[in-house]
Amino acid sequence: MNESQQTDRSGRRSRSNTVYAELRRALMLGEYPLIERLGEVKLAEQFGASRTPIREALMRLESEGLVHRRPEGGFYPSSPNLADIRDLYELRRIIELGTLQRAAETGHAHDAQAMAGLRDEWEAMLTAMPEPEPDFVLLDEDFHVGLAGASGNDAVARQLQLVNERIRVVRMQEFLDSERIEKTIRQHLGIVAAVISGDSSGAVALLAAHLDEARQQATLRAAAAVERMMTVGSVFSGNVR
Repeated sequence: MNESQQTDRSGRRSRSNTVYAELRRALMLGEYPLIERLGEVKLAEQFGASRTPIREALMRLESEGLVHRRPEGGFYPSSPNLADIRDLYELRRIIELGTLQRAAETGHAHDAQAMAGLRDEWEAMLTAMPEPEPDFVLLDEDFHVGLAGASGNDAVARQLQLVNERIRVVRMQEFLDSERIEKTIRQHLGIVAAVISGDSSGAVALLAAHLDEARQQATLRAAAAVERMMTVGSVFSGNVR
């Protein structure tokens, strides 16, 4: 492959990623009606792109659960089941608090090296603050799974990861602004500091407050997005293809 072809392919990939990111954010903000088909032609006009990156973006978004394909054809925005999400958040709370409470009850200290690694990683984020974007949820998941794993029970950590994957589509809603990301980082560091210092009851209290706030923020944002999708007018003009 010559240099011109490589540059062209890189440009197409970059454009595809840009369209994907913009469309995903718009979907999470509830900017598309639930009943309206996400037609490739109209989306291409909206984003000033060809149909290929639009099609690629829609397939990626389908794998994330943000859109779904109807039997008769075409992609449509997905509406999260808020009742199921509440149940899964409760399960997540039980799992995570259980790992800290178990450590307190048994006197089993968290792995010191793992905790130091979490502290260093999240302290670094304060000096190089991540941009507000949905993918921050993956870093957040790594923190919580790492914290659970540091308690010495890998099976619990694996179960937590499965729960995280099921609520990820809603948890992405948490990380669309810089203030929320900075607050999350500081809360994580507070939890880590309490665990490292041996303050088990303090760690449990901080984690409980953090999880409850995260659940409230995510469900409120998701509910607002669903309400907007139910009431917003067509974002397209003319027929959707």
